[in-house]
Amino acid sequence: MVSKRKQRKEKTEQRMEVQTMENKHTLVQKIGSWSFLVGIVIAMAAGFWELNALIVSVLIVLGMIVGFLNVTGEETTPFLLATVSLVIVAAIGQGVLGQVSDIGPKLQHVLATFITFIIPATIIVACKAIYSLAAD
Repeated sequence: MVSKRKQRKEKTEQRMEVQTMENKHTLVQKIGSWSFLVGIVIAMAAGFWELNALIVSVLIVLGMIVGFLNVTGEETTPFLLATVSLVIVAAIGQGVLGQVSDIGPKLQHVLATFITFIIPATIIVACKAIYSLAAD
């Protein structure tokens, strides 16, 4: 009788632990997702006015949060490929955008703020990938 109670209690505790871990995982996913969305919105909006240290700092911190929380192990390679491609195209494309009359300089600035947000995430994910390779 005592062993059955103990087993039930242990099973209940295990379920509670699993549920707590799932709730934490969901919260972390939400923080990562919201950081990504807020970062994109701020980067796009900030492209239309002068950057200051606060905006740059917020973009960098949000990018780091995205790098730590949003990109899982199996998403690493596609994420790095996409972000490195974006950084290369942005570097080349800024010259082309600058040639567009009126809106070109604004588009250049939007691209620069977007890259300010993406580069910290790329660095974090790349470091996590290197660590994972070294740990194996």
